[in-house]
Amino acid sequence: MTASSSVTPPPVPARLEDMALSPVMMRDILLKTMFRRNVCEVTEVARAICLPRAVTQELVDIARGQRLLEATGTLNANSGNEMGYQLTDAGKARAMDALAQSEYFGAMPVPLDVYREQVKRQSIKNLNISRTELTRAMGHLILPPTLLDQLGPAVGAGRSILMYGPPGNGKSSISNGIRDAMGDKIYVPRAIEYSGQVITVYDPIVHSAAEEQTDDPTQLRRRTKYDTRYVMCDRPTVVTGGELKLDMLDLVFNPTARTYQAPLQLKSTGGIFIVDDLGRQDDPPQALVNRWIVPLEEGRDILALQSGEKFEVPFDTLVIFSTNSHPNEIFDQAALRRIFFKIKIDGPDQEDFLKIFALVARKKKMPLDEEALIHLLDTKYPTIDNVYANYQPVFLIDQMISICAFEGIPNQMSPALIDRAWSNMFVKDEHIVK
Repeated sequence: MTASSSVTPPPVPARLEDMALSPVMMRDILLKTMFRRNVCEVTEVARAICLPRAVTQELVDIARGQRLLEATGTLNANSGNEMGYQLTDAGKARAMDALAQSEYFGAMPVPLDVYREQVKRQSIKNLNISRTELTRAMGHLILPPTLLDQLGPAVGAGRSILMYGPPGNGKSSISNGIRDAMGDKIYVPRAIEYSGQVITVYDPIVHSAAEEQTDDPTQLRRRTKYDTRYVMCDRPTVVTGGELKLDMLDLVFNPTARTYQAPLQLKSTGGIFIVDDLGRQDDPPQALVNRWIVPLEEGRDILALQSGEKFEVPFDTLVIFSTNSHPNEIFDQAALRRIFFKIKIDGPDQEDFLKIFALVARKKKMPLDEEALIHLLDTKYPTIDNVYANYQPVFLIDQMISICAFEGIPNQMSPALIDRAWSNMFVKDEHIVK
């Protein structure tokens, strides 16, 4: 499967028995949704609980048989002459009891075992990114030719990657480029179910939804192409930095709603989990990697409910660790063995530095000046042993643009402006008397 191809969508359930959920749970979610959202026509209810109309009608018929719903006896001309339904007093009482146990309502959850099969169909390990696709995604970066030779197999394998090297050389930008190279869509469940507990997965902050499929409710034949309990999205990307804590990798329980929210790594299933600035977290890097050992090796993660019951969920994520430290300083050899690819990201040489400088200057409409560049290379960089970094052209040019705006002159560069910009790039090492 290439980045431009499509994955197999989750099949649409045709009958209630295809749902693989407890009939009581489904009935209660139906009642809670009708109670909370005040929907009454089957088509409206079907859209609210994300099930086909025929399956929703089966649920409605069951609830009617239990005297929890009743027909209103009126046809709504605006809804294709559909019969309306409302909760009986017994239905309202049952909805309130169910809400007291769990506030969850809306989209019917996907059983964990059913979701596991969808994860296999859209596994990131099935994604083959070509050199052309990766080059296109990295086109805005000036990279050594050998770097793509290392990145390509690493991304294609869908295994863990450790990128390390001096700060300011594009490790975060490269991670984002990898994300951009994954051009296909996958299906993210709105919620999953395990042991009667609902775990919400879809997160609009993490998941970029594609256009949702819609049906004309007046048509007799539905044209739903996939199970709408899922949202079709770009492959997700979760980016964390110094704020990452070990407990963020656990299920999040909402004691008020009595529901769970998926941890970050479960939300990133089928996509990328980027741990940026590894070494700046409160937890030591070794502890963070130890938490990933089983998932990275076995493709499964272990989560725990409030009751203490543990269960397995699929772990299908390309994990990218990015650090400014040398790996031997923050990991033991056992941890390093678990990280499949280790790629050093060095700063550019002078030739690539000048290419980056010219590219940034053109983008920011800053005219190049030969005298200023010679001054920069021959006078300033020798003071830091000619160590170039990818962030420096952007920093220096932005500084000169700010200075020019303050002085009321057109954008330009000169040795004097280079000196002023340079003075803000580094802090002089000196003792401050308090």
